[in-house]
Amino acid sequence: MTEKTEKRAIQPDVLFKLKILQDALLSPDGKRAVYGVSWTETDTMEDFTNLWLVDIESGVSRQLTYGKWRESGAAWSPDGKQIAFLSNRMDSKAQIFLISPDGGEATQLTTLEQGVGSGPVWSPDGIATQAGGAHIAFTASPLPKEKPDPKKPYRITRTVYRFDGTGYLDPIVQDIYVINVNNPGEPKRLTDDRFNNGEPRWSPAGTEILFIAMMNPDSFEFSPMLKAVDMEGKVRTIIGEDWGSIDSAEWTPDGIGTTKGGAQIVFVGTPKGRKIGSKNEMWVIDTKGKNKPKSRSARLKYSFAGALRSDLPKSWRAMGGALLIFSKDGESVYTTVHVAGSIHIYKVALKGKESCTPIIALPERPCVLMDTDEKSLLYGVSTPTLPCDLFVSDMSGGNERRLTNLNESVLAQLDLAVPERIEYRNQNKEQIEGWLMQPPAGQAQFPTILYIHGGPHSAYGNMFSFDYQMLAGAGYAVLYTNPSGSSGYGDDFATSIIANWGDLVFDDLMRGVDHAIEKGVADPDKLGCYGLSYGGYMSCWIVGHTDRFKAAIPENPVSNLISFYGTSDIGPRFLEEEMGGPLTENYQRYVDQSPATYAHKSKTPTLMVQGEADFRCPAEQSEQFYTLLKAHGCVTEMIRLPGSPHGGTIGGAPIVRQYANEAMLEWFGKYVKGEK
Repeated sequence: MTEKTEKRAIQPDVLFKLKILQDALLSPDGKRAVYGVSWTETDTMEDFTNLWLVDIESGVSRQLTYGKWRESGAAWSPDGKQIAFLSNRMDSKAQIFLISPDGGEATQLTTLEQGVGSGPVWSPDGIATQAGGAHIAFTASPLPKEKPDPKKPYRITRTVYRFDGTGYLDPIVQDIYVINVNNPGEPKRLTDDRFNNGEPRWSPAGTEILFIAMMNPDSFEFSPMLKAVDMEGKVRTIIGEDWGSIDSAEWTPDGIGTTKGGAQIVFVGTPKGRKIGSKNEMWVIDTKGKNKPKSRSARLKYSFAGALRSDLPKSWRAMGGALLIFSKDGESVYTTVHVAGSIHIYKVALKGKESCTPIIALPERPCVLMDTDEKSLLYGVSTPTLPCDLFVSDMSGGNERRLTNLNESVLAQLDLAVPERIEYRNQNKEQIEGWLMQPPAGQAQFPTILYIHGGPHSAYGNMFSFDYQMLAGAGYAVLYTNPSGSSGYGDDFATSIIANWGDLVFDDLMRGVDHAIEKGVADPDKLGCYGLSYGGYMSCWIVGHTDRFKAAIPENPVSNLISFYGTSDIGPRFLEEEMGGPLTENYQRYVDQSPATYAHKSKTPTLMVQGEADFRCPAEQSEQFYTLLKAHGCVTEMIRLPGSPHGGTIGGAPIVRQYANEAMLEWFGKYVKGEK
């Protein structure tokens, strides 16, 4: 008789035992899918990603690439005989490799000194006779004529000269390149303009490449431009910088196999003039950009692309990015929509009467579209107890089958907590949605940690969070809510905090804490709070406005809007929208909405956590708040994370994620629980 293994509470080390699903893509015949799996080698505390193949019918997976590499961007050739992907296996810099899906050794296609930035993207079927063989588009940074010496002085002329998670922009902004697969030689550079050019998409005829141009060197604007470049490097602008934001764009498949090219371009974005935080809509424009874009989702309340916060290091597509996949007839698009605490899969009509139809819409289970081939929907699924696995269904969302079970053995050993959905009303009578996760063992009342999301226009939801489970395993209840300003509840709700970041959200959060106490779950004498980015802002705001919390951990916060305006990579453009006007005309509002203004009132033991390579909320934001707390006798410490960007404790080096988690447990244990 087999002995039943007793399940244990989750510990910090479990994070590095989890395997994380990355992007997935169906083969051209729809019989297989390639997907990425990230894992951590605990001996060296390094992250790696390998590629896997799964048979759609049988559900049997096999590993395609091996080794301690970081591999991504897998793309099937149109005939399904090769998979192109990025790997750093040769010289630590990413290069494009090709491999047969039937196995064997991968062959290297590019040998760029600077490495490859993103891609690869195969040219469409049928251009072999037009362009001399199949081509792959990708992006790479320009190679400088002479290598800069980091020890010597240097001059900056770019308006926004550095960007979080990327670095100083001049040496690393991306250009569009193409390479002939059958006769590689030197890749051909198609753009050269100091913009950050990305997301290349071949026209159906293979004569042009659509791309998104960002980071205008002469502007604070981040509003992307939609451009196209032909094989001779001639660039034309389809949508200029004055239109608004663009998250993704695709040619319609009209004209495949001809020289006409796509009849239209479909993109997701928000036009200028709408308040920051407003929903993304789906738009259609002619390929020449002569007519104004027309919305195909004006009546839909919700926004395209996922905005749910996750604390696992996932890729863009696995997070619910604005992926656009056309139906076979080209008259509809399948994509993801953010609805409250979930992500749904929708079908959007491109012609005729506006129609946005939910295909898979499960409030309790976010489903992130990965691919479709008109026979199957391929998507990732996450729940509060499931990190993320790959599923497939028919085109109506029926006959669902699970294709992967990446963490079955690890999760089977754990006693995981299941959150309860809660609702309460704020001062404006708006309904606030939240979740209250109790420890899997023990009796209420529990010491309770309030988690506050960043953004501010994003949301928490029914996705797996390692931090919540770790805290629950340590005996804490975890309260996480979507207060005013959160996305997924309509534009009025999301934009309600413009010019007032602090007061309304503070009241929303405190009502949530009161609700958890009234339910008999939260111990009113053992409360802590944590937040990253805007969540860090609110954690700083809280300790200056109430003494009810025993401990706080603001991570990479905003504390002083005035200095943030001048030091953040998004400062002027972002804050002028969020604060309802420029600093020079609204100085007192910036002061009043800065947590630093109230720091002298704080008596709450506060642990600042700061990435030293954070250009979004620079280190000076934590330093100011730390100094103010120290100067007024408040117990405070600061953790510095060398080389860590804004989201370093989520997708950064394992040692950073490990240290931050252990420090969180130590700080809350000491000041919330009162442990010695």
